[in-house]
Amino acid sequence: MKKIRLFKPSVGKEELNNIKKVFNRSWLGYGPLVNKFEKKFAGFIGTKYAVAVNSGTAALHLSLLCNNFPKGKKVLVPSITFSATAASVLYCGLIPKFVDVREDDLTIDFNDLKKKYSNDCVALICVHMGGHPSQMEKIRPWAKRKKLILIEDSAESCGSIYKGKKIGTWSDISCFSFEEKKIITTGDGGMICLNDKKKYEKLKSLSFHGWDTDPWKRHNKSFGKNNRFTNHWAYEIKTLGYKYNMNDLMAALGLEQLKKIKTFNYKREKILKRYLNGIKDLKNIKPTYPYKLKNSSYWLFSVKTKFRDELINYLKIKNISTAVHFVPLPYNKIYKKYKNNSLKNTMRVWKQIVSLPFFPDLENKKVDYILNCLKTFDRKISKNNI
Repeated sequence: MKKIRLFKPSVGKEELNNIKKVFNRSWLGYGPLVNKFEKKFAGFIGTKYAVAVNSGTAALHLSLLCNNFPKGKKVLVPSITFSATAASVLYCGLIPKFVDVREDDLTIDFNDLKKKYSNDCVALICVHMGGHPSQMEKIRPWAKRKKLILIEDSAESCGSIYKGKKIGTWSDISCFSFEEKKIITTGDGGMICLNDKKKYEKLKSLSFHGWDTDPWKRHNKSFGKNNRFTNHWAYEIKTLGYKYNMNDLMAALGLEQLKKIKTFNYKREKILKRYLNGIKDLKNIKPTYPYKLKNSSYWLFSVKTKFRDELINYLKIKNISTAVHFVPLPYNKIYKKYKNNSLKNTMRVWKQIVSLPFFPDLENKKVDYILNCLKTFDRKISKNNI
């Protein structure tokens, strides 16, 4: 068996044809496809507005920045998540306040969240870990009572429905990632979704240098009615912005990927069923998440084992890629000063978690090979521990 990749983007001739159209038009940058992708994605998620940016990290940064929080205020974030979640807090001159995660699904622990809240907290970022939804039915009304801006970090989830509502519509602002390995991809890229028009306009400005006029709209105003010249070049910089915009090459990929997202999630569901059925009787290896597959969009297949490092080394010999995706953020030097001692679940569970190959085009024969290796490893461990 050749080496089995951990992730692999699913792209085809449709994406390539769309890119060719962009080449033929010779407009590669911020153009009409960005605006089109924003509208299509907002419609798909179910929000009024969407702002396309060059990464999920940029989306998280701007989702906080647009609120003009005073420096030094605190933002509640889960202790296990991708580094960008907490980095976006520091970018804004704010302080991350780490909340423990639930042991059975790694999402933010609501009980600990209530304990960690203080009057200097201004926002809360909930992460749908690995594609598993946070307890938004509890978190949303609580955050509203506390007057917290609620942000969904949906980088690892796209297209799922939780308790009758689309992921990305439970919050004030939601952020998505289209990085190479995500549910859909634009190579890199991200999207901010929301319903607030004033914040939408501010986000559009912040994502392109702080300009008060969309560059594509300026271009379209190059000539007014009857080809009479207009001052299309006029713009004003009202705030310090960033070069965070998406471009038409990325949007060309995104538009085609969005057409396929239901198929991608269906394929992921079938692969997950095969995995879960294959490991259900193992003694030493269990799924990290509950994996509720109806209307889901899981990004990771992850397992828990007390023999994590031994399993990683065993699978490496068998040419199976693995990863430990989430080291608790307070373990990192930059975040150590924000660490608190009440992260019991986090410190216990993270040492057991390993990610296995998972992507829409993963063939059944490779899944079965991985499962056979897991079963063999489980038998060896059980035998050695009798």
